[in-house]
Amino acid sequence: MSSTLSARPDAAPPPPDARRSTDRRWWIALATVVVASFAVLLWMGLQINEAKPPIPTKVVDTNGQVIAEGDAVMDGQRVWQSIGGQQIGSVWGHGAYVAPDWTADWLHREAMFVLDEYAKQMGVPSYDQASPEQQGALQAKLKYAFRTNTYDPATGTVTLDPVRAAAFEANSAHYAEIFANGHEKYAIPRGAVTDPEAMQKMNTFFWWSSWAASTNAPGDDATYTRNWPHEPLIDNVPTPTNILWSVISIIILLAGIAGMVWYHNFQADHDEVTNDPPKNDPLLGYEATPSQKATLKYFFVVGALFVLQIAVGILTAHYGVEGSTLYGIPIDQILPYAVLRTWHTELGILWIATAWLATGLYVTPAVGGREPKYQRLGVNVLFVALIVVVAGTMIGQWLSIKGMMGYGTTLSWWLGTTGMEYLDLARTWQIGLIIGLFLWFFLMWRGMAPALARAKGGKLSPTQNAPLAGGSQRTLVAMLLMSCFAIASFFGAAFGMGHDTHLSITEYWRWWVVHLWVEGFFEVFATVVIAFLFSRLGLVRPAMAATATIASTTIFLLGGIIGTGHHLYFTGGNDPVMAWSATFSALEVVPLALMGFEAFRNLRILRVSEWVAGYKWAIYFFISVSFWNALGAGVFGFLINPPISLFYVQGLNLTPLHGHTALFGVYGMLGIGLMLFCVRSLMPGKEWNDWPIKLGFWGLNGGLFAMAIFSLLPLGLAQAYASISEGLWYARSWEFLYTPALTVIRWMRTPGDVLFGLGALSIGLFMVGLLTGHAIKKGGEETIPGQPEPEPVAR
Repeated sequence: MSSTLSARPDAAPPPPDARRSTDRRWWIALATVVVASFAVLLWMGLQINEAKPPIPTKVVDTNGQVIAEGDAVMDGQRVWQSIGGQQIGSVWGHGAYVAPDWTADWLHREAMFVLDEYAKQMGVPSYDQASPEQQGALQAKLKYAFRTNTYDPATGTVTLDPVRAAAFEANSAHYAEIFANGHEKYAIPRGAVTDPEAMQKMNTFFWWSSWAASTNAPGDDATYTRNWPHEPLIDNVPTPTNILWSVISIIILLAGIAGMVWYHNFQADHDEVTNDPPKNDPLLGYEATPSQKATLKYFFVVGALFVLQIAVGILTAHYGVEGSTLYGIPIDQILPYAVLRTWHTELGILWIATAWLATGLYVTPAVGGREPKYQRLGVNVLFVALIVVVAGTMIGQWLSIKGMMGYGTTLSWWLGTTGMEYLDLARTWQIGLIIGLFLWFFLMWRGMAPALARAKGGKLSPTQNAPLAGGSQRTLVAMLLMSCFAIASFFGAAFGMGHDTHLSITEYWRWWVVHLWVEGFFEVFATVVIAFLFSRLGLVRPAMAATATIASTTIFLLGGIIGTGHHLYFTGGNDPVMAWSATFSALEVVPLALMGFEAFRNLRILRVSEWVAGYKWAIYFFISVSFWNALGAGVFGFLINPPISLFYVQGLNLTPLHGHTALFGVYGMLGIGLMLFCVRSLMPGKEWNDWPIKLGFWGLNGGLFAMAIFSLLPLGLAQAYASISEGLWYARSWEFLYTPALTVIRWMRTPGDVLFGLGALSIGLFMVGLLTGHAIKKGGEETIPGQPEPEPVAR
């Protein structure tokens, strides 16, 4: 956000010429960062495309017996995706955490099968009964067999030892049993896959993901996945590159924080917060336009989707302790874990995005100074499209995961699910969403463009019809429109993955959406909108807010764009990809280290005038964003981001620790804050009975903190120890996760979930109360729309 320029309360603003010069330099820096960073990110994509593991057209043993052929691997990937994919366990560490990581699990089971067979050939009943010397010899033989690359590019054939072919059949039978008859501790219901042919294809895909993780890349002494997962039996350990760039990333982090502290002190005379706020609330006397009033229903949908997401999330978490029931009630045949988790991850993005869209549509007419023709119609059409996309997505995902659209079919791809976490909505709904996003950008542009034309000398003059333009900078308008275009266009990266796209390339484009769209340009949009609102309320100096917005965006994107690659260390990249990704991923954390200044600034804003108390809870949610930015995105993010850390913890509960505290803690809290900010202005004239918001604020923050500290963090650390000492397969196994101590830790999530759920329900009840009148304080002060707000009464 804009914390990098917050400073002394008594600081004077710099002269206009100096400010314009500063802004010009920041614009140049921003353009340079964006162009150069995307050039590197695209280059990294080319590197991944060249280094990705090949998909064989035939797998045979040394006797010529065919194990798999044709499109079995890609067909299996499609089957896996159609039944939920990354929502049922994980592959290459990406996905859900209740079932195993199929890559690591297949690899360990195959290795143990082969070791036992080798031991029998040596005259020993099993590997476990062999002497240490014999075990050493058997492991050396195993490593040679697994790490030797037998892929023939000329024929597209992979050749395996007959013992490995037998292991393939044994593993296939094991997984077929799980998906046909269910596995309670994996939260896989009976009948998850009933077609034997489809199951065999999915087994082939699981084998291929394991083969890529255990076979050295050509001309290299590391596997296609850079030796991930940790598997001591075949010497899958961190590469020298991994260790080197992990150390370098920590040095860069420390240097970056030192530089940021120096810069913050250097800008100590550039304070944003004004010492001369308006005497009354400038927004509450403003009559909302028809299109602004039409956005109100968006916020009620935000509340409904938010409560639904929390309810689904509680059910999803409960599957971790009861794999098929809810306190004894069998629910897995109606709402399988994969369905609920798919909905949980999708709804989180959808309700936050809806809050963003509504905020933008609310701001537009007040900035542009007029209500464009048919603007209200456009807002309503977009609302209907949103409802259709949400409903169609959820219904299609349920049908696909339940197998009602077939396994790996075109129908499932277009109307069911892609099976890729956070990007599960099928292609039809992706098309609908991107059309809706560009419609939103069009509505934003046509409403706000007149403000740019009216701007004189970089400043917008306030008018009765354009209240949000008062004191705002042309820079803020331009930044807002740019961020809207980025949000609309960067979802287009989802179309980089198709129904037959290699998994490495699918992951590359998926993380463009998850990291750049959600974690990147959502942040830019939110920063600009908050600067807009505070600027118009007269609580921050517009010129300083504009400069801070460009600076914050530049600093954030410096690490954020190339930092996308930290999700791609072990998905088929090479050492240069890891080096670039580790370096810039460390820079992502640098601005988050100073989030305390952002919280301090927001607290100061809250105290500058009595009428600001009307926005108290919105600002409190903004303050909580600073806290979760520092803890969830900063501390917990860097906990897992260095290559050496992620090598051991990718796919463990330290990942949802970061995900929950960063995604909801930052964007969720921010979405609620923006919703409260806008709803107050859209429903003027009444004083709120805000005890539900108070309960919601502390319930959400306290519940999220309890969930993180008392369950996800200790569970993730326990898994990390198991992964380091034994291997990833063990850290994800039910034998480890269902030990008495870890069972208690998983149950310890319940108090936090309950408190969090009560907080969400309280926010939802408040929104309903606005419609019924229960959220309005009886006898409270009133303001007549269209008139200045009365002077606050001294108390």
